[in-house]
Amino acid sequence: MSQSMEELYQQRLKRYTTALRNEKPDRVPIRPFAAELCAKYAGYNCQQVTQDIGLAFEAVIKTCRDFDWDAAVANMVYVWGGIPQSANLRYYAIPGVGLSPTTGFQYLEPPEGQAWMQAEDYDDFTKDPTGWLFNVWLPRISRDVPRPGQPASFKQNLSLLKGGLALMTYFTAFGPQIQRMRTECGTVSAIAGILKAPLDILADKFRGYMGLCDDLIERPEKVKRMCEALMPHMLHIAKTSADPSKQVPIGFWMHRSCVPFISFDHFNNIFWPTLKPIILELHKLGHQVLFYAEGKWGPHLKTFAELPDRSIVFHCDRDDIFEVNRILGHKFCISGGVPNAMLSFGKPAEVKACCKKIIDEVAGNGGYIMDASAIMQNDTSIENIKALTDYTREYGAY
Repeated sequence: MSQSMEELYQQRLKRYTTALRNEKPDRVPIRPFAAELCAKYAGYNCQQVTQDIGLAFEAVIKTCRDFDWDAAVANMVYVWGGIPQSANLRYYAIPGVGLSPTTGFQYLEPPEGQAWMQAEDYDDFTKDPTGWLFNVWLPRISRDVPRPGQPASFKQNLSLLKGGLALMTYFTAFGPQIQRMRTECGTVSAIAGILKAPLDILADKFRGYMGLCDDLIERPEKVKRMCEALMPHMLHIAKTSADPSKQVPIGFWMHRSCVPFISFDHFNNIFWPTLKPIILELHKLGHQVLFYAEGKWGPHLKTFAELPDRSIVFHCDRDDIFEVNRILGHKFCISGGVPNAMLSFGKPAEVKACCKKIIDEVAGNGGYIMDASAIMQNDTSIENIKALTDYTREYGAY
């Protein structure tokens, strides 16, 4: 590793972590969460980077090197086709396999009445989450895994082996990729670890959104008990996948429990009581959590403000970033706020004007990280992301 590249990396790491702690670095850090945008920039389509980890990683390296971002995600196209295809999973559509090669992967919401978990499964799950996942859920989501009591075939046994090997191959590849970002680009790996709220897991992976809506009305106590049963598992995953040096935050993806998807009553009585203790425990252990607040979370900002100072970073998607800053900016770092629609269909002058307003009104005292409102896919304009990057680097110095 050249000394100059390591010096660049350390400079960017200091800039990024200073902002994460809601303090003022030398300039506004740039940390775009770029997914299929990287593929587009590197000359690949969605099918290529979904099916080939190597190409996905190369696309990130090329983008980081050329744009000189302070931090990025090692691979934001986080579904590698080898995993769902090896286990023959039912709930993903993969580019080039059921989708156009130029369309990003899709999560297939189960039809009402055919959810991967049925209403009568609540009690069994709550009693033994791990057992239920292996014995009931896995055979339902995989076309190859047999249910308990059914004869196993060579094909079925092979699917378990292939699926396990695929998972191991994928996740062990991230360490070398993060090291390449450091040594070849001087770029910081933006996050480490993963967290989801128990209620979001219930909607995403088990009941589907329609099933969850029914359950919140018909059996809310069962929903709450299941979320409580999931809490230690979510905490364990977050802790064991987090940055051991506690420098970069744990990624927390928020989307199923904001307005208008659930009511205030369900937020206050189910979502928040089964999430807040996890956040507090991670904070006690010295970890920050990136609240990647997809959608609109404005009605709950004052609730989030109850959390300890610097315990989270709040990423702004569809909310008014200036209102977010007014309520949360004195406690937490804020990121995002540049609309994806503008980055896809606007003009560079519009992007620069938006960045200027955010830097002037949100980033003045530090504690802000430049990014789009949401994950950038292949509809993002290369010209516009270049405008965001160049303008922030020029204007965002303190």
